[in-house]
Amino acid sequence: MSRPTDTRPLSRPSWYQRFFASLMSAEQKIRVQDYDARKRTLLSDLRGDVLEIGPGAGANLPYYAKEVRWVGLDPNTAMFPYLQKEAQQLGMTIQVREGQAEQIDAADNSLDAVVSTLVLCSVSDPQRVLQEIRRVLKPGGRFVFIEHVAAPRQTRTRRFQRLVMPVWTPLASGCHPDRETWTTIEDAGFSSVHFDHFRLPVPIVGPHIAGYAVK
Repeated sequence: MSRPTDTRPLSRPSWYQRFFASLMSAEQKIRVQDYDARKRTLLSDLRGDVLEIGPGAGANLPYYAKEVRWVGLDPNTAMFPYLQKEAQQLGMTIQVREGQAEQIDAADNSLDAVVSTLVLCSVSDPQRVLQEIRRVLKPGGRFVFIEHVAAPRQTRTRRFQRLVMPVWTPLASGCHPDRETWTTIEDAGFSSVHFDHFRLPVPIVGPHIAGYAVK
């Protein structure tokens, strides 16, 4: 992904995108401890050219090394002022790009790492996104992820995830709470995949995975 500033005009965000961005900004301030230890482990040693898909309001920025060359890719341009404000407070230089993770504007084998936290639940085509991630990563490059996922089959939580999905998905910016994302990552063709399951004490989206895959 080229480093010069992208001068293409940005889309005007809808009222819902602006509302969702403000909600994300507020939520990340009260949920820091839920992911803090895992983010420190997974993100702090990343170096070089790093792409974060769906970076939201910038919850992950404090965990990166200052020398990382960071680019964020998000379809919601209402997130960009929050990202820039967070980066300024941290003394980081960042780029933000408007776009979909299903079509990443980056050359093959060009990135040292790609990061996704709480994103693969809401993309329209997870398999395509993972193909794109593998394409842009350098050999040996790392895909880092923290995602909420489907509960075990035949459990009450899994049944509830399916029950609420018709209402949950349109209200939560396309989020699908019952995706078995770990299987999708394992089947994406990475040379190795390392992750663990954990659970947060919240309804519907409590089950999570965290880890990394190597190209």
